[in-house]
Amino acid sequence: MAIDPSLVCYFRGEYMPLGAAKVGILTHALSYGTGCFEGIRAYYNPDEEQVFLFRVDEHYDRFRQSARILLMQTELSTAELSAITAECIRRSDLHTDVYIRPSVFKSSEIIGVKLHDLEEELYVTVQPFGTYVDIDRALKVQVSSWRRLDDNMVPARAKITGSYINSAFAKSEALLNGFDEAIMLTAEGYVSEASAANLFMLRKGVVSTPPVSENILEGITRETMITLIQDELNVPVIERTIDRTELYAADELFICGTGVQMAAIGSVDHRAVGDGKVGPLVERLQQLYFDVVRGKVPKYRHWCTPVYIGANPGESMDYQANHSNGANGYTNGHADAELPARAEPSLAG
Repeated sequence: MAIDPSLVCYFRGEYMPLGAAKVGILTHALSYGTGCFEGIRAYYNPDEEQVFLFRVDEHYDRFRQSARILLMQTELSTAELSAITAECIRRSDLHTDVYIRPSVFKSSEIIGVKLHDLEEELYVTVQPFGTYVDIDRALKVQVSSWRRLDDNMVPARAKITGSYINSAFAKSEALLNGFDEAIMLTAEGYVSEASAANLFMLRKGVVSTPPVSENILEGITRETMITLIQDELNVPVIERTIDRTELYAADELFICGTGVQMAAIGSVDHRAVGDGKVGPLVERLQQLYFDVVRGKVPKYRHWCTPVYIGANPGESMDYQANHSNGANGYTNGHADAELPARAEPSLAG
């Protein structure tokens, strides 16, 4: 589906239409994958007529970690990045579920493989976004022939643009073979994660998930699931190595991530998981998760940052005092243009 070029993004220190944000074909990151990104979701709550950014600060903390690993530093704080994101949504006048893609990348237009002494650029884009995979049914997955990258090759805990070719090989292999998704193993043969999602297994009353040492992305949705499973469903969760054949013997399996959200697995390598349908644990967890992300569960309301000012009486986020308006004052013609201006934060080059 084509993306609306009039959506407002943040690029080179100002707000502009997405269609106006361009980079040169010799950009270092395009040639060598020298950039990092983050995937963040915002969810619309129709009862409150509010859009909530879900765990946005945690996402931007991870984003800044990824940048450090690539020898990049931003002058923008987590709070400033979160504010820019909310402003892009407001200026784009989005009142639906939203996917946010911030990225910082090596922008020098040169030939040469390295990470240091290069210029950098930052962008933040927003767009309406629904489901990435069909979460209403159990997925068919295969164990991929492609192994997961090792931390000493390309660090999985950083969302590095170039490293996702590893995921692309596995995902296309699975789709072309008639499956919905791939599960990747480490070089040692243990379960790592799906092509772009963390994995959980219910077996004998205990939920297990691979530890961070198995070259997984340190998922924020993964952390959320661990909390909800233990504290709300009262099921124990352990982090441990998982053998491939344990997947065949599992009672339930599911994957989760910002893009995927959460989806049940109905079969692995043509072997049914449970009865091959969405299991009772996943069914309960899905309902709980989507209530949480839409700000409907008071206990976890602190994970949900409201975007629109004044939609919820008593909200503590002081956007009018603290959020950036942009030097160019660009809106798409619908968003509130009355917010006060402030100096634009910049990216360290």
